[in-house]
Amino acid sequence: QTFEKLLIANRGEIACRVIKTCKKMGIKTVAIHSDVDANAVHVKMADEAVCVGPAPTSKSYLNMDAIMEVIRKTRAQAVSLNVSICCSFLSSLSLQASEGVTFIGPDTHAIQAMGDKIESKLLAKNAKVNTIPGFDGVVKDADEAVRIAREIGYPVMIKASAGGGGKGMRIAWDDEETREGFRFSSQEAASSFGDDRLLIEKFIDNPRHIEIQVLADKHGNALWLNERECSIQRRNQKVVEEAPSTFLDPETRKAMGEQAVALAKAVKYSSAGTVEFLVDSSKNFYFLEMNTRLQVEHPVTECITGLDLVQEMIRVAKGYPLRHKQADIPINGWAVECRVYAEDPYKSFGLPSIGKLSQYQEPLHVPSVRVDSGIQQGSDISIYYDPMISKLITYGSNRAEALKRMEEALDNYVIRGVAHNISLLREVIVHPRFVQGDISTKFLPEVYPDGFKGHKLTDLERRQLLATAASLYVAEQLRSQRFLGTPRIPIAKSKRSSWELSVHLGDGIYPVAVSKHGSSFSVEVDGMKLNVTSEWNLASPLLSVTIDGTQRTIQRISRNASGETSIQFLGTVYKLQILTKVAAELSKYMPEKAAEDTSSILRSPMPGTVVAVSVKPGDMVSEGQEICVIEAMKMQNSMIAAKTGKV
Repeated sequence: QTFEKLLIANRGEIACRVIKTCKKMGIKTVAIHSDVDANAVHVKMADEAVCVGPAPTSKSYLNMDAIMEVIRKTRAQAVSLNVSICCSFLSSLSLQASEGVTFIGPDTHAIQAMGDKIESKLLAKNAKVNTIPGFDGVVKDADEAVRIAREIGYPVMIKASAGGGGKGMRIAWDDEETREGFRFSSQEAASSFGDDRLLIEKFIDNPRHIEIQVLADKHGNALWLNERECSIQRRNQKVVEEAPSTFLDPETRKAMGEQAVALAKAVKYSSAGTVEFLVDSSKNFYFLEMNTRLQVEHPVTECITGLDLVQEMIRVAKGYPLRHKQADIPINGWAVECRVYAEDPYKSFGLPSIGKLSQYQEPLHVPSVRVDSGIQQGSDISIYYDPMISKLITYGSNRAEALKRMEEALDNYVIRGVAHNISLLREVIVHPRFVQGDISTKFLPEVYPDGFKGHKLTDLERRQLLATAASLYVAEQLRSQRFLGTPRIPIAKSKRSSWELSVHLGDGIYPVAVSKHGSSFSVEVDGMKLNVTSEWNLASPLLSVTIDGTQRTIQRISRNASGETSIQFLGTVYKLQILTKVAAELSKYMPEKAAEDTSSILRSPMPGTVVAVSVKPGDMVSEGQEICVIEAMKMQNSMIAAKTGKV
């Protein structure tokens, strides 16, 4: 017996996730929503739903007064809160305790203590948790710098006390570099900031971001539920997570787990929480922060332990002791999670995209796949909220199996109407460095120093794509000749069995010859013959094609009457133009539309709110100067002038 009714002060996939467990436990649910979320999936799933305000989160999902009123009106016994927990809300919630309202999560003290980075670091030190070592005082001279560096342990970072922008910073790997670094850094600091004071701290070389899931009750019991590897990040936001980590050995895992539990006990923590660490190349680990909530990436822990973390949080909130001992917590198999976002990965690894999901199909037919989402076909991805579409999780008996299933799941995921990051996710999980487990938080900028450009086709893959596109074109031509459901008899049967085509892909134009044999096509590309077979169900968004024995799942995204078609192949969307040989010869006479000159226009790369305008009509601006600031999906983006000119 836990609660009869629970209010979920959240939206999207996490609200749906909580509702699923509540249904399993026989708890009625109350959803809150903004006016633009009136038809959202979490609203439809809940037993009751109440509108708490307009679209901006500050006026709806974080509108404390409105939420308190809903709690009173619906007589909810418990409340599961938004990620952006506000301590003032917790204090008003403690006033509700007399009315029998329970908060699903830790108490106010733990949230406040762990929310303050300075206080949390001091608490962690006192709880004997490893923190990044450093000397916070002022370093007097080069000799003292060497002494401090030896105490901390190499490598060290020598920093200007008043510094910024990378000035007055040096990494030292030995005594000689420390002396040299001290001299250069103090000179740079004096000239840049008029202040030559320096401090020294441990430099975490190529760190991994590894976190420990903890679970604690109100009776002093606490467990660590193994680790999650979260090193694949962009803009300090996680993109791919997995459990367990390829890097940790049992001794390091145990040491990290025990320190995480010590910290949880030090703040009298009671609920599910996450202790995050930076781990260096020598397996030394250092406390980063503690998240006092259910993390986005919790499903990978659920997959390898078999626990339902939401259910455990609800039980703890009701006052029950934990059902498990540390020895009961297993590592069964391997789980990988990809965060699928409505983003354009070709712009800074992901700029938000908005729109209506015109077609949406989750890859649930692939075995051992879990999709946590809060959207469906027809849903809107708006500027007001996080652009996450879903969390795609695959499970296997080992890492190779989990990654193979993820590759298949990404190929079978249909998302139309918005830009998405599936091409980036697929490239990451098949990259040799990732497959070997050679990753760090710098993975994306190191692997793609010039930005992400999509999958680079090998010669074989290029031939496979050309053969598939040509076969698809011919299958369509043949279908358009047939009359279905009518008794019409063709006057002369078409006996055509071969086609000569010209396919334009990237910078190349390729002659392709296609001949039909039953339901398969023989395609000649670059003087090589390929055999392409499929059921050719052209109405399906997914097409399973076999090319010389290699199975590929492709998606045709779009096509038009001039032979232009877009095909998603190996995760990346390629634009092709397929013409008959005659049409290709005539196409050179077609006038080309001149590209619009946009150098004098500043066009926002995404929809959003203009929060600041830095210029006025008549101002002279130089190239690279900020013109305005656009806020979209909780991120601020500076818009700059593309050339020098007058506004």
